[in-house]
Amino acid sequence: METNQFLPLCRKDMEERGWDAPDFVYVTGDAYVDHPSFGVAIISRVLEHAGYRVAILSQPDYKSCDAFREYGKPRLGFLVTSGNIDSMVAHYTAAKKKRSFDYYSPGGKMGNRPDRAVIVYCNRIREAYGDVPIIIGGLEASLRRFAHYDYWDNKVRRSILVDSRADLLTYGMGENILLRIADLLSRGVPIRKIRDVRGTVYLANPEDPIHYEVAKTFDYNELKTDPKTYAEAFGIQYKNQDSINGKAVCERYDGKLLVQNPPMPPLEREELDRVYALPYMRDYHPVYREMGGVPGIEEVKFSVTHNRGCFGGCNFCALAFHQGRTVRSRSIQSVVEEARKITALPDFKGYIHDIGGPTANFRYPACDKQLKDGVCSTRKCLAPTPCKNLKVDHSEYLRLLEAVEALPRVKKVFIRSGIRFDYLMADKNDAFFKKLVKDHVSGQLKVAPEHCSSAVLASMGKPQFGVYEAFREKFFDITHALGKEQYLVPYLMSSHPGSTLSDAVELALCLKRNGYAPEQVQDYYPTPGTASTVMYYTGINPLTMKPVYVATDYHEKQLQRALLQYNKPQNAALVREALLRAGRSDLIGYGKDCLVRPAGAGQPYRKTDKKGNPLHATKEKSDNRHNLQKGSTNPNGKKTRKSQVGKPQNSHIKAKGSAKKR
Repeated sequence: METNQFLPLCRKDMEERGWDAPDFVYVTGDAYVDHPSFGVAIISRVLEHAGYRVAILSQPDYKSCDAFREYGKPRLGFLVTSGNIDSMVAHYTAAKKKRSFDYYSPGGKMGNRPDRAVIVYCNRIREAYGDVPIIIGGLEASLRRFAHYDYWDNKVRRSILVDSRADLLTYGMGENILLRIADLLSRGVPIRKIRDVRGTVYLANPEDPIHYEVAKTFDYNELKTDPKTYAEAFGIQYKNQDSINGKAVCERYDGKLLVQNPPMPPLEREELDRVYALPYMRDYHPVYREMGGVPGIEEVKFSVTHNRGCFGGCNFCALAFHQGRTVRSRSIQSVVEEARKITALPDFKGYIHDIGGPTANFRYPACDKQLKDGVCSTRKCLAPTPCKNLKVDHSEYLRLLEAVEALPRVKKVFIRSGIRFDYLMADKNDAFFKKLVKDHVSGQLKVAPEHCSSAVLASMGKPQFGVYEAFREKFFDITHALGKEQYLVPYLMSSHPGSTLSDAVELALCLKRNGYAPEQVQDYYPTPGTASTVMYYTGINPLTMKPVYVATDYHEKQLQRALLQYNKPQNAALVREALLRAGRSDLIGYGKDCLVRPAGAGQPYRKTDKKGNPLHATKEKSDNRHNLQKGSTNPNGKKTRKSQVGKPQNSHIKAKGSAKKR
């Protein structure tokens, strides 16, 4: 059944459809947005297309179980998610301070979902209905499916399946997983007997048979007390997140056995095309209009996701643990059809904001071997250097962009999601690079070198900095040849495991040499499901089992961040302290390489805003971005030097709007 309307958001909506009860009640910590960038929208539409009745229970009052009785008892069960991101990440900064804005709540208002939303929602459902089937999924459940270090509690917590008392956990991309579960439930199979579905986690008795070969079994009591065992366990989990060669992984919990079945195979092109062709309303539910709407739609309303998965393998990113390391993409026709729908929206202004995904310029698996044997468990595809088997080809992505550009009403197509610059540099054909710079950069291109220190980049699973420098030079050479003025916005991270004060000094000097003045710096944020979080907690790289230096002291983190913003007057004392600690007092003074003046010497006078950001730098950035072109004049009336053309005078750094991203 397909209907061109939002799914029920309350009992009245359900009754207007003539339903006596839904098959599934989908509980979410986010406001209801029916757009394919939101997991709730995709899963609910997939189930609807298969003939199931799905009702949405969005941001219910979690202080009692009454709100969870809105639709009555569902025929098949409850689906529960915290929303698009982990509820703790949604609520707290890397400094563990309360956030003041929620992108996934009406009007950006905080307080509409609880901390650890999946656990709270499941406990309220149990209070309301007792032994009703509960299936948890989404990012929070997926990344907390094993025993996991929790940054906010500063301890290793149990699997979220144990704490939530749910019956099944689905991890990764859930379309085919939930269709299989729904089919079994609708045929009368009790949920506690559903044990063989790939992409699921369940609790069993130790003597129960397991349907798949087991890689290894760990004991929670040892995981929570022995960092080395915990690091080893994550390494085993990471190596078994492939649908071709992955095995089951188990954990013991006081008389119960937690079993993760191997991953569900990724959706192939035809399946992805069908998912994205479903009748999404492409907006938030009208009930939120008077509340100010849902801010999270603004970044994606005029954007298209063309791929899934990422073989980039950054250690601080949870994609490998959630979507997997093998890439699949939609057909050109499917993307064009979605873009055509976007052009028909009443507020479309002619600009497609993004055609991207986890990594914008990936369209296929990294190599042919992955299709037969799965991803390699012992090396990454791009770092520290590209694998000899890597297939580098941007030609189809180029054709896709050209096809969307050709649509009526489309003035411009931009690429805003991450371009993997090392993959781009490995392409011997410059056609896509030139087209990117010529037509698809909206004044500035965001890329993620993250650091310049070789040791830190190795801990991050990123390529060496020389690759970024070669990319930057080529970007500006092409920009200059086209007579354009465009910027690179490099994402940088402070205090990532492996980063010492000396590494932070190295990065500060690099920033000074290149004329970068970051407005914001992202502190490393230990979130569940990443190798970097394991490093943060254990001091061990779980992929190599080698020791890693970790800055866990809050003051040292402040020192590293201050070094990356050495030019801000309010950071002067911290920068001097950091340099002295790092044994680099030679960088305190008046020389051209010095980062800060001596104490009491004062800083050059500069106007700043309330946060200490130099106003002249911000003004140069905004005023000159489109004016500093060959033969033009800058705001002071002086001729622009040729060397300025296409080079960032003050490229800046912004924090990403979502934790998926990093």
